[in-house]
Amino acid sequence: MRRFLLSVLLMVVLGGCTSVGSLGLITRSTADPASILRQGRKYHELGFVEGGSCRNFLLAIIPWGNADIQSAVDDALSRKGGDAIINATTSNSLYGFIPIYNLFSNTCTRIRGTAIKFD
Repeated sequence: MRRFLLSVLLMVVLGGCTSVGSLGLITRSTADPASILRQGRKYHELGFVEGGSCRNFLLAIIPWGNADIQSAVDDALSRKGGDAIINATTSNSLYGFIPIYNLFSNTCTRIRGTAIKFD
């Protein structure tokens, strides 16, 4: 009984959720994807990359950080020096610590895929 109550208390204190999606091609924020696709540029693969970005909230009114997908893409591509990510998988998560009072919450965006460099 004691373990059960502890488990229920932990679920109430640490509530969260995650969503996942897939993309075909995602480029750096400075690139022009329409012209890249129009020109049919060749590329070479640099390998697997992973990156992320997070935003935190204190008392649900004081934010800091940046959890948009472009920040996660730029983070992932900076590790290999790539121009874009193909076969990308993204995930967004939201966690609230003591969610009843919304003392602290955290939302993160992660991206994984294959980095490419245009020739």
